[in-house]
Amino acid sequence: MSGLQVQEIKQKFGSIGKVGKKMDEKQLVVIEEAVKQILEAIGEDPNRAGVKNTPTRVAKMYKEVFASLREPEFNDYALFDSLNEDDMVLVKDIQFYSMCEHHLLPFYGKVHVAYVPDEKKVLGLSKLPRLVEYCAKRPSVQEDLTIMIANKLVEHVPVKGVAVAIEAEHMCMTMRGVKSPNSLTKTFHYQGIFKTDREQKEDFLRAIEA
Repeated sequence: MSGLQVQEIKQKFGSIGKVGKKMDEKQLVVIEEAVKQILEAIGEDPNRAGVKNTPTRVAKMYKEVFASLREPEFNDYALFDSLNEDDMVLVKDIQFYSMCEHHLLPFYGKVHVAYVPDEKKVLGLSKLPRLVEYCAKRPSVQEDLTIMIANKLVEHVPVKGVAVAIEAEHMCMTMRGVKSPNSLTKTFHYQGIFKTDREQKEDFLRAIEA
């Protein structure tokens, strides 16, 4: 990937991780007060027993599901020597949960990540699910999340190509608007050999459907 391409990626997506402190008590209180105001605005009594502790619960949940906004940049790309320099490595069916940046409602499903190693180096298998989890813990849209995962691999791991596919259900489509339960959205992104070699791309697509 050229320096210009990396610069364009950073301009479009910004930093996936901002080095800083985790959410502190002051910020949790801000969220709690905001949730209390929302409850009042929709006509709910924030002092009713059933929702009295809801603002605190929501604040703690946001601290968890948006954790990557305040965590240091993901850098756990442990590489190992390997004889493999031409064959695809695929980790499929990585479960993930994220939050739609348009409605702050969940979307969730499976991520499939494949790459072809370069320089006879392979990535520790557990690092791919960790990377997916890190990228997902922020407000996003599925299309951008797909590209983010691929970009991080290309930036930090010696590869000849990367392919990422995500299939997910979006609560913003299921419970509001069009109200289309059980519909799946599939997104794909290819870089390197997966983009230029049709056979390599078809191998990836067959493998994730197997």
